[in-house]
Amino acid sequence: MRGSYFEACNCDPICPCRRIDGVPGGRSTHGVCMGILSWLVEEGEADGVDLAGLPVALALRYSDDEPGSPWSWVLYVPEEADEAQQRGLEAVFGGELGGDALDHFPWAWKPSTRLAVRPAAIEVDHTERRQRLRIRDWVDVRIRDRYAGPETVSCVIPGHDRAGEELVTDSLAVDDGPLVFSFQGVCGYATTFDYAG
Repeated sequence: MRGSYFEACNCDPICPCRRIDGVPGGRSTHGVCMGILSWLVEEGEADGVDLAGLPVALALRYSDDEPGSPWSWVLYVPEEADEAQQRGLEAVFGGELGGDALDHFPWAWKPSTRLAVRPAAIEVDHTERRQRLRIRDWVDVRIRDRYAGPETVSCVIPGHDRAGEELVTDSLAVDDGPLVFSFQGVCGYATTFDYAG
């Protein structure tokens, strides 16, 4: 499965969780990470079910100071996808199928709490430096521009094997049950992904 990826969280740019100029990352800026991850599948399948053209997103929260820094998360799958496609996206991005998920998805290898899986109207645009994600009633993220620094950055979720670009948000807002937060001018990140089962 391959496609494009972008995320935003409440850390200051550059997010200290990233690998920066080849140096492994560390604690989040404020000790608690709150954010949203998004993927747009260009090509791929799960258990023979075609997932090409489908978006998926994951809202999250974790504290660096909790033992094991467990993740709490909500997965959003597209409401227009059929039931088999929704189950396929849930299995891949929930980490249930193993494979690359166990190397890239902290919520798959760490203690975590899946709060919900929600079929939703997902509007996503991964246009370079103008990324946008809107999930009706729950999520709104807009990227303002790239981060101006010269550093090279990579992120574990799409993979350190691919170059990415640090971004700055115009806005990041999630309002979904226990995950409620809103920020401006915080970090974002964009690249591609290529996962195997």
